[in-house]
This record gives sequence, structure tokens and C-alpha cells, in this order.
Amino acid sequence: MKISTKGTYGLKAMVDLAYNCANGKSVTLKSICERQNISERYLEQIIATLRKANIVNSIKGSQGGYILAESASQITVGRILRAVEGTLHVINSNDNEPKDKIEICIQNSVWDKLNESIDLVVDSITLEDLVFKYDKTLSDGFMLYI
Repeated sequence: MKISTKGTYGLKAMVDLAYNCANGKSVTLKSICERQNISERYLEQIIATLRKANIVNSIKGSQGGYILAESASQITVGRILRAVEGTLHVINSNDNEPKDKIEICIQNSVWDKLNESIDLVVDSITLEDLVFKYDKTLSDGFMLYI
């Protein structure tokens, strides 16, 4: 499993959106792109996918932009990544394919456990968690050592 640029940008954009719409105002795509240094065309595609997955909502009009479809505490990293990337599994088992005993052993002992571990991690981290950590890094400031 490798998370693509689409996945990393999608997650960055969602943290930015959650952080900046905390006061209830919509956030423009352009402002996210400027803060995160992401191409507007590319982010439009990602946001469209997230809209279809009911993770973000668009607000039309002069004060328009995007807001979270639900609370940041209800949106997990796993949900965002799966919407943008599809499956996060290392290897998808195809139950229709015949398997020999070695393949079954490897599937049960390695691939299934890796997939479960990945799911456990990404489904246990919420946007709220990431916004909290991001806010903490901003308030702590940067430490420079010489």
C-alpha cells in the first residue's frame, strides 16, 4: 500500500478545512490551495470526490466555499483516505481465486493482519485529533537550535 499524492493532499486539505471552518464559516478552495500550496485544479477533483462521499458540503454564493458535512470528531482519516484512494489494503484477497495452502497461510498470517492494523490506525484518528495537534504545533511555535 502506498498513499498517493491525491491521498496526502486530500488529508492536508481536510485538516486545513476543519481548522479554518471551526468558526462556522465556509472556506474557499482558493484559500486552501494558497495555504497548502496545492494546485487548484487538482484540489477541485479531490474535493469533488469528498463531496460525493458526503464528507464535505459546498456552499454556493458570494460567501460560498466548503464546510465539513459533519463534526470533525466524526470524520476519520480512514474515511477520508478511502474516499480518495479506494482501498487501503496491502493486498486484496480475491475469494473467487483458488488458493493453495501456502497462499492461505500467508494471507491469514501476514496480509490480513497488516490490513487490520492499517484499518485500526486510520480509523482511530479523527480530523478533530489532527486539528488539535496542528493547533498545538502553531501555539508552541518553532524551536530553532544552533
